[in-house]
Amino acid sequence: MLDFEGRVVVFFKAMADNYKDTLNLPRTDFPMKANLSKREPEILNLWKEKKIYEKLQGRGDSAETYILHDGPPYANGHIHMGHALNKVLKDIIVKYKTMKGFYAPYVPGWDCHGLPIEIQVDKNLGSKKMK
Repeated sequence: MLDFEGRVVVFFKAMADNYKDTLNLPRTDFPMKANLSKREPEILNLWKEKKIYEKLQGRGDSAETYILHDGPPYANGHIHMGHALNKVLKDIIVKYKTMKGFYAPYVPGWDCHGLPIEIQVDKNLGSKKMK
């Protein structure tokens, strides 16, 4: 580093040797690499073994029921960010209701009777569709 008069000045020689030791960060047991492709199946298995979802739903056996029926994500065309937003918002609502004491299971469904899919198939097939 240069000072105001152009002389070379070295500050903190230790920083050049091992920069991470100069940072004031908390020490944790968390690994530096997330390695999600390996960790996610382990986490899901742990949740299954401990029956986390069942415990969350079981505490509301006598509670008021709240059902938010979740239809198909992209029956009317190609998937886009609006579909992702829709799923996230529904997930937030169901989790909120569960935390408020409701019995709020996740209920996936197919509520459009196939018509939007049939229309999309007809569009995609065009002149090749069966008469």
